[in-house]
Amino acid sequence: MVGGGPAGLFAAERMAPHTRVTVYERMPSMGRRLLMAGRGGLNLTHSEDFEAFVGRYGEAAAWLRPHLEALPPGALVAWAEGLGQETFVGSSGRVFPRSLKASPLLRAWLARLAELGVALRPRTEWLGFAEDGALRLRGPEGEALVRPAATVLALGGASWPRLGADGGWTARLPQVAISPLRPANMGVDIAWSPVLQGFAGQPLKGLAAAFAGRTARGEAMVTRYGLEGGIVYALSGPIREALAAGGEAVLVLDLRPDIPAPRLAERLARAPAGASLSTRLRKALHLSPLETNLLREAHGKALPAEPSALAAAIKAAPLRIAGVQPLARAISSAGGIELAALDEHLMLRARPGVFVAGEMLDWEAPTGGYLLQACFATGQAAATGVLRRLGLDATLASGGPSSWTS
Repeated sequence: MVGGGPAGLFAAERMAPHTRVTVYERMPSMGRRLLMAGRGGLNLTHSEDFEAFVGRYGEAAAWLRPHLEALPPGALVAWAEGLGQETFVGSSGRVFPRSLKASPLLRAWLARLAELGVALRPRTEWLGFAEDGALRLRGPEGEALVRPAATVLALGGASWPRLGADGGWTARLPQVAISPLRPANMGVDIAWSPVLQGFAGQPLKGLAAAFAGRTARGEAMVTRYGLEGGIVYALSGPIREALAAGGEAVLVLDLRPDIPAPRLAERLARAPAGASLSTRLRKALHLSPLETNLLREAHGKALPAEPSALAAAIKAAPLRIAGVQPLARAISSAGGIELAALDEHLMLRARPGVFVAGEMLDWEAPTGGYLLQACFATGQAAATGVLRRLGLDATLASGGPSSWTS
């Protein structure tokens, strides 16, 4: 097992009752990406209807479906609670540990892996394959060759490289078709005026956003470079693709999505005639100074005074996107090993006995629990593939140990 993140550790847990497992991780400790996810409460999965859930994976939904069916959200919740981590469903349908932390879950998980006999080898980097197919590893004691019966690679994408996933593995698989790694769930660049830059760090709440026929609801955060946050991440994929194709990218914000334009106009019309525009917007519609200045950024300093026109401006504030944040600053990665390079058990066709899981695979999902769920599900799928290859199907119930797996 190469890679000590969520996908790799889950694969190790599934294999450990049936075969000896060693996990190699180049960072000093396991699960660093999971701990980073815990800073946002550790959104494990989502509680929505399964069909809607699968649909969140877009073009990858068809091939991910059987793996998600084998490990659906309810099963992942049961796994977390089996580690003593009670969960709850938030107002948005997202599922979190009651503690809203990753460290208690990770500690319990590592203890379980130790009980199962999993050997953890941090500070050990995979350098690629030797000519005879052996794993080339470099650890604290130098380089070594390891020849396991089967291998699972779970090295992540290339976002947050300081946590261990830097995409360097792409150069070590020259015979494998790999779609270029690209940023996913990332912020967007907007050429703010100095006025808007002064609002950096302030949130925009209760928004709706639209791009290329898609819409999203949620929040955003103003940064000096542009916007980030859930509502932006939900649309960042099509924005990225539009910019890559040389097209124009204009994000349209609705600052009051729950109020129809005619009602907005009525409220504006009732505001005192002698009041300034900013006062009218604040008293009639509770627009904050940030929202008022955002309107001016989108429509120009001279906003329309007529209520219907002003309401229309509030319902559709266009922001021109100049670019997207780089891969190293993205929450996750798009691209990876293409489906054609894998068999149905996630084994590399060019490397029999080598399986792949997690963000190394070519799939993309929005935030909201979908990222971790697919990492866990593909980790389990790769583990199942290993056990089948080693002829351990008949021993799954008894848990009889067999040959060594890395």
